[in-house]
Amino acid sequence: MAGKMKKGEASSSSRSGGGGGGSNHRGESVVVDYGENKSSCGYCRSPARTSIAHGLWAHSITIDDYQDLLDRGWRRSGCFLYKPDMERTCCPAYTIRLRAGDFVPSKEQVRVSRRMQRYLEGNLECKKLGECIENPNASKDTRSHTHLEVSSSAAKESCSNNNEQKGGEEKIMHYLSDQVDNAVRGCSENEEFPDIQFPKAIVKKVLQAKRKLLVEGSEDLLYSSNIAFQIAATIRRSLPGEKDVHQGRLSTHVTDEKGPSPKLIAEKLESYLNQLAETSGLLVRASNGHLNFYSATKQASSYESAQTVNISKGSAAGSESKGCSVTHSSQNAPVKRRRLEIHLRRSSFDSEEYALYRRYQIAVHNDTPEHVTEKSYKRFLVDTPLNYVPPKGDGTVPPCGFGSFHQQYVVDGKLIAVGVIDILPRCLSSKYLFWDPDFAFLSPGKYSALQEINWVKENHAHCSTLQYYYLGYYIHTCSKMRYKAAYCPSELLCPLRYQWIPFHIAKPLLDKKRYAVLSDVSVSQDRESLPPHVSEEVMEVQHDDIGKEDTNDFPMYDDEGAIDVEYESSDNEQNLVSVDVKDGDIGNILIGLNGSGVRFKDIKFAFGSSERSYLEFQLHRYMRVVGEELAERMVYSLE
Repeated sequence: MAGKMKKGEASSSSRSGGGGGGSNHRGESVVVDYGENKSSCGYCRSPARTSIAHGLWAHSITIDDYQDLLDRGWRRSGCFLYKPDMERTCCPAYTIRLRAGDFVPSKEQVRVSRRMQRYLEGNLECKKLGECIENPNASKDTRSHTHLEVSSSAAKESCSNNNEQKGGEEKIMHYLSDQVDNAVRGCSENEEFPDIQFPKAIVKKVLQAKRKLLVEGSEDLLYSSNIAFQIAATIRRSLPGEKDVHQGRLSTHVTDEKGPSPKLIAEKLESYLNQLAETSGLLVRASNGHLNFYSATKQASSYESAQTVNISKGSAAGSESKGCSVTHSSQNAPVKRRRLEIHLRRSSFDSEEYALYRRYQIAVHNDTPEHVTEKSYKRFLVDTPLNYVPPKGDGTVPPCGFGSFHQQYVVDGKLIAVGVIDILPRCLSSKYLFWDPDFAFLSPGKYSALQEINWVKENHAHCSTLQYYYLGYYIHTCSKMRYKAAYCPSELLCPLRYQWIPFHIAKPLLDKKRYAVLSDVSVSQDRESLPPHVSEEVMEVQHDDIGKEDTNDFPMYDDEGAIDVEYESSDNEQNLVSVDVKDGDIGNILIGLNGSGVRFKDIKFAFGSSERSYLEFQLHRYMRVVGEELAERMVYSLE
């Protein structure tokens, strides 16, 4: 019953994740009631004990029971289950979920996927931690002062370097223009272009401010040419007067129903320029008629500060460009594609995962090394009370089964992130994510969420009830959590009637007060006056807010950080009698006593009067927080 207990004092059977061995083929649920707890809040940072939650310790729990607990506002941290007292706690936490099949990605979420794709293709390099995470201990004034000093120092060198850099860029553009002209001549000699006079190619530098307006992957875009449009126009002008001579010789690979196509011409030139990646360190890509030249080894910003041109001694400035090469910091390495593997494994201790978790907590959350122990890691992210259910192949269980899992993200054999998740009959519930700080530039939190949503979509075919993605808690007053609603269209759980309410309907209520009975709003009336989902503008604003609060995506998975490792109940004999608890039939609650389960109505007279009164109060409140069905299904352990 309620009292001061440590999580580690529970039965060791709770650590195995095994079932209780009941008649149900999915095991049984056995819980210990920890009662109510008051503590300081990890979200509003209130110094008083204003965070109020009810706690249970689960020796074991079935996946069906835990799914139903989630749908009543519960969450778990290891084997500890907790539910905020929504009316009394300082920061009401609403369970938020998304129907995976209805998910509409925002522009920012699409950018995250594209950034990862560019990294895997070798067009984006890994940044170091210092470039991705600003020092949280440095004040704004200090950072500004440092920036001014660096800028002042750089300005002293800029005048002498500008002319040299400008001259180097002109040589590069001249070299690339010559290479494009050579490709045009090659196409003419192979009769893919007509044998006519074409204009000279001009390759221009792409200004950094315009890169994002052009094409996907434009962060690495350095130079571009529109020669394909000029070639198409030249061919069109030549056809009317010399139709019989040239049209028959014009390759069908560069024409469409409208005639010469700049898009197809650019793609043909790209095939002739592929060797540039080996000789110059630049990649050539055709995009909607433009020939674009990308950095093959690093991002454009790094390239522009280190670019050089090497010209063989025998070549003159205005001669053919044989022997001329463009290099990046003296590197001519070809682009290396990377391989991403995602492994789904049942929850268990892994030394490599623990090492990554330890590094993540110290670097990102500023935990002290002595605080991040193997014991605390196991208790938080490895131990699970969920009874594993193996796959059946009958359409009721996904191929991996139901239970607790670790989803590993591995790039070229290196573990870069681990998502801790629960897979249940109706949802995938995200619990925590930790990742290599050197990969913060890939937004691993957002990327893993997108992968988990896709996982639900794919596995819905194997398990028809599996439809939802649960993102944990949403606290409207916590700016770090606003972006959760950007996974659209999301729903919030009403804390009174346990109905799911679309976020755009719940938001106006939460704008007015922290705690709201969301189901009081008429859904039918509000659907006429409010948009069907969060607008793109709102999602982008929310992303901008999060970027200012935290650039590393960990708020989504930081829910459990507000729960103390040591859970001390605030129940005592004096305040128990003052709390109003709704009446209910507690006689059918299943009581665990001496290794067996019996209904309370069958044993209540075995207790003394005062002891029975105390237990009845506890059972009434237990039934209120878990619901009548679960109270009669789960074993309420007195041991």
